Amino acid sequence: MDNRKEQEREELHRTIWGIANDLRGSVDGWDFKQYVLGMLFYRFISENFANYINKDEREAGDPDFDYARLSDEEAEPAREDLVVTKGFFILPSQLFCNVRERAPRDENLNETLEKVFNAIEASAQGTDSEDDFKGLFDDLDVNSNKLGSTVAKRNEKLVKLMNGVGEMRLGNYQENTIDAFGDAYEYLMTMYASNAGKSGGEFFTPQEVSELLTRIAVHGKTEINKVYDPACGSGSLLLKAAKVLGKENVRQGFFGQEINITTYNLCRINMFLHDIDYDKFDIALGDTLTEPAHWDDEPFEAIVSNPPYSIRWDGDNNALMINDPRFAPAGVLAPRSKADLAFIMHSLAWLATNGTAAIVCFPGVMYRGGAEQKIRKYLIDNNFIDCVIQLPDNLFFGTSIATCIMVLKKSKVDNATLFIDASKECIKATNSNKLTEANIQAIIDLYVRRADEAHRARLVPKAEIAAQDYNLSVSTYVEQEDTREAVDIKKLNAEIEQIVAREQVLREEIARIIAEIEGEGGRSA
Repeated sequence: MDNRKEQEREELHRTIWGIANDLRGSVDGWDFKQYVLGMLFYRFISENFANYINKDEREAGDPDFDYARLSDEEAEPAREDLVVTKGFFILPSQLFCNVRERAPRDENLNETLEKVFNAIEASAQGTDSEDDFKGLFDDLDVNSNKLGSTVAKRNEKLVKLMNGVGEMRLGNYQENTIDAFGDAYEYLMTMYASNAGKSGGEFFTPQEVSELLTRIAVHGKTEINKVYDPACGSGSLLLKAAKVLGKENVRQGFFGQEINITTYNLCRINMFLHDIDYDKFDIALGDTLTEPAHWDDEPFEAIVSNPPYSIRWDGDNNALMINDPRFAPAGVLAPRSKADLAFIMHSLAWLATNGTAAIVCFPGVMYRGGAEQKIRKYLIDNNFIDCVIQLPDNLFFGTSIATCIMVLKKSKVDNATLFIDASKECIKATNSNKLTEANIQAIIDLYVRRADEAHRARLVPKAEIAAQDYNLSVSTYVEQEDTREAVDIKKLNAEIEQIVAREQVLREEIARIIAEIEGEGGRSA
């Protein structure tokens, strides 16, 4: 990456940190993120919308055209066409730059912003993009007491917030550095996930782990039909496919489902911030295991996911689940207190014949008995598990446990499963471990070679896994390197004999000195 872009990114991070410190006094850290992201999103769609119109008009022969300078009356006739192409409409007076310019003099800034947010959402109502815009600004509560105890204090904070976000140097489409919007979002997420421990970390997958998962899921392909994440959180894994392949090479788009409403809103905002158009993503709200939203869109060529670990689910409490075509083939349901393998079965069911699923798993899934063992037996006997990768510990926010990646395929080239021990593939960071580009590449190389390599990888036939009671822990098959120093026993014994002899000499020496001292004492008496 060139230096200019790195400098831009550092400056962006400094600006965000500055806004954080400016507002931190009044808004609790975790809530504050929603305000910056919401305002960032408002600025983004304003600029995205105005730039789109300006480009068209300037190419059509009006080099000085500027949508922001039009009156609302002049802009209104274009509403219908723009809602079809962009999915929403913003009047010039509602653009971020114009509201910001008036903000210090606007005594009703909170009401102004609320009206603008409602109008943007309403512009999509009754159209194909309605679901993508509904409730997007819900978490940016301009009337919250957290911003200040009076309207005047709240508005003062909102002006600071608008100025902070407005001063961020985010580049423009022409220079093609617009991913600075995405970078700003990701920096905020990382900042809060690392500060908030579990409350943030439960839906945030570190960039490097996302990169590894995605590169495995799309390996060998230059394009895919669509990418899917059944527990998509804020969407970072889905968006990695756009980064790795290029968003135009994810032909039919990005699909995901999320159960937490705040995170679901963040995910949709994240799609827009990364310039994914409304007709190229379909993010649903709800419980994937009991109410999956994408029956009509499966199968998916690439599935990437970091589902929640060992959460409760309906399981056999719900009579419909055992006959559900996603879970029925295994003949048993994942335990009610541990939904992990339900996510695996769901992903496998919706995986295309030529596709790959890469899913982060907690280690217990690989060796526990009972129903989980029966599901692993089904997966191995039917040759669906392509690879299991043991990752280093301390990679994820909120947990130090060493996780694994399970790779699923429906069309494998052999009847064996590859086990990779990547537990040492990391560097030590301040209070966590990190995967470097070299670490990621080393793991990908082992995955691609699909061959035995001492202490690092083993291709294990189905029969051997069955003989191990379908235990899928990497340590069962890949022997850890013995890093202890080899000891030469003869040499060690000789050294011990020398030490014993030397001790004897010292004892005799000490006894002689004591005798002399005692003798002198007797003489002086």
